[in-house]
Amino acid sequence: MEASQIKIVGVGTLGCAWAIQSFNSCKGLAELLLVDADENLTNSFSDEQICLLGNANSGAGNASLPPLAEQRMRSMDKSMFEKFDEVEIVIIITALGGGTGSGAAPEIARQAKATGSIVLSIACMPFEFQQSRLKLAVSAFEKLDKFSDVCIELSAERLAKQENLRGNIWTDNASWIESLVDGLVRTLMDMGLINLDLMDLKTIVCKDGLSTMLVGYGDNQKPKEILESALVAPLAQFDVKGAKGCLLQIDGGTDMTISQVDELANKFTKALDDDAQVILGARITPELTGKLRVVCVLSGIQT
Repeated sequence: MEASQIKIVGVGTLGCAWAIQSFNSCKGLAELLLVDADENLTNSFSDEQICLLGNANSGAGNASLPPLAEQRMRSMDKSMFEKFDEVEIVIIITALGGGTGSGAAPEIARQAKATGSIVLSIACMPFEFQQSRLKLAVSAFEKLDKFSDVCIELSAERLAKQENLRGNIWTDNASWIESLVDGLVRTLMDMGLINLDLMDLKTIVCKDGLSTMLVGYGDNQKPKEILESALVAPLAQFDVKGAKGCLLQIDGGTDMTISQVDELANKFTKALDDDAQVILGARITPELTGKLRVVCVLSGIQT
């Protein structure tokens, strides 16, 4: 694959901030599109990487009005199709509950899906006390999920708590999202000991049922803790038991052993359906010496 075949799309202020962070971590391996980003975020990016909706100069023009953002996005249908031309994977990052994310993100997913792209969406839901925003977000998530091959529902409460513990301002620095996107992109772009490719991803995401993505990281001598780090992701409550498809990428330093890969793979797949299809990839990443990182796409999860 080439970088032009993977597009990271940030939608709205938060989505664009997180998309830029993710893009910078895997620069040169994917392309970036920012939809209604704040002006202070776009200074270092070209016009081809920026999309403003209608005549508005910022997402404020769509505040709490998802239909307006959707309409503006739909009116750009032709130009957006051109942006997705020959793109194989579209990764949408957004926060729902406002106008731009709730209205534009599902429409972008629809347009990307219409071009034949695999659509992977990461959507952050509002805090529980934000009832009016939450109502908008729930409706928008249903639409986004409809046009996504994988649609992750992030919990703002969990994300904020985890990033605060790391000393990060969660609205500016969502390390979980960065790690997931970086790991996913590198899974498809970098050569490894056992390679995964686009067809492997397509094979897994086409399973009937719900799907999600996980990322885990930790000491290569403590596989159980790596699994636990993946399961405490800032996702909405979600039971991954019984999944029928699993794409599993394990990255480690030059000291990574086959037995470590085998043990970690067994721990991650133990809860899957007995007949689940598992596709495994492994890659040496020198900067991960002493550590292991796992990126996992699960599908065919039954409710």
